[in-house]
Amino acid sequence: MAHVKTATLRDEFLLDPDVVYLNHGSYGACPEVVFERYQAWQREVERQPVAFLGRRGPGLIAEARAALAEYLGADADEVAYFPNVTHALNVAIRSLPLGEGDEVLTTDHEYGALERAWRFVGKKTGARLVVQELPRPLDAVEEAVDALFAGLTPRTKVVFLSHITSPTAVILPVAQVVARAKAAGLVTVVDGAHAPGQVDVDLHGLGVDFYGGNCHKWLCSPKGAGFLYARRDAQDVLEPLVVSWGYEPRDPGPSRFLDEQGRVGTLDISGYLSVPAAIAFQRAHDWPLVRARCHELARYARQTIGELFPGLEPVCVDSPTWYAQMATIPLPPCDPAALKARLYDEHRIEVPIVTWRGRQFVRVSVQAYNTREDVDALVRALDHCLR
Repeated sequence: MAHVKTATLRDEFLLDPDVVYLNHGSYGACPEVVFERYQAWQREVERQPVAFLGRRGPGLIAEARAALAEYLGADADEVAYFPNVTHALNVAIRSLPLGEGDEVLTTDHEYGALERAWRFVGKKTGARLVVQELPRPLDAVEEAVDALFAGLTPRTKVVFLSHITSPTAVILPVAQVVARAKAAGLVTVVDGAHAPGQVDVDLHGLGVDFYGGNCHKWLCSPKGAGFLYARRDAQDVLEPLVVSWGYEPRDPGPSRFLDEQGRVGTLDISGYLSVPAAIAFQRAHDWPLVRARCHELARYARQTIGELFPGLEPVCVDSPTWYAQMATIPLPPCDPAALKARLYDEHRIEVPIVTWRGRQFVRVSVQAYNTREDVDALVRALDHCLR
């Protein structure tokens, strides 16, 4: 039965059948039925752009935002759409009132683009990004949380971390971190790029101040659909990156946050409007079961590649506490760019080779369209290229 379900879901996607696609984490694939809904929205725009964007657009965006907010466990006026999570989190990062000597506490597992955003702000404000090393391999949750907060000082103003990390693909204990940060009176910012669609997200339950995410990764929406969640009583601090008609609007809506962040000029909103279709697709295909199957396939990848190159320290222990549908698996020393090119050029396998803490890893993403045969093909290719 599982094999039939896998084959059926492979047929739901538009992926090139000649490529073993194990890189959903970089650029997620969109199901054909969701992509058709996306194209239908684009055609509606072109039939009557003024009527669609000027008259219907605000109401359609409100409906799409309400569907996403419900999915995330938030209120509709706490979520704004953005093209991607980096854009969304830049709003929070560049709005926070940081000054000379202030510190932002983070981990050594974070995404490079957002580390750059914090450093950019630091150059302007004099604030400093404090990067704490987490234990390796990650095992006890309390030990990881303690390692992060070992960097806490009286100058700490913000705690920033990923829900699921990009370079190492681990699920960080965001609930425990946010609770401890709130108890210390700190602002919390979470990068949820890889979380929606891969793990459950309950933003009100989490209690975070600002949370950015992507819909076009694990939620499988079309490209160009991300969001920023801002807790209602934390919204006043935010400033628009783009000042347009949403700033001092002639016809203000129910929320300054939504006006300033959502009314920024002409955009193709088709990707945003297609997010409810992506949510519906996953609900119709029993996504908790799909995610569980994908985790087992990621676990199989860890085991088989680990057997190929024994003795290398993993990023985390083998537990669903620490990873879901992605696994970052250690490799022997190699040229990452050359290996990635060989895997694609010689074996038609799309998978990233990352360098973290001076070591090389293969980051395997497993989605509903992947099979055990995909992982076996990667194992054979790694054996051929590295041994």
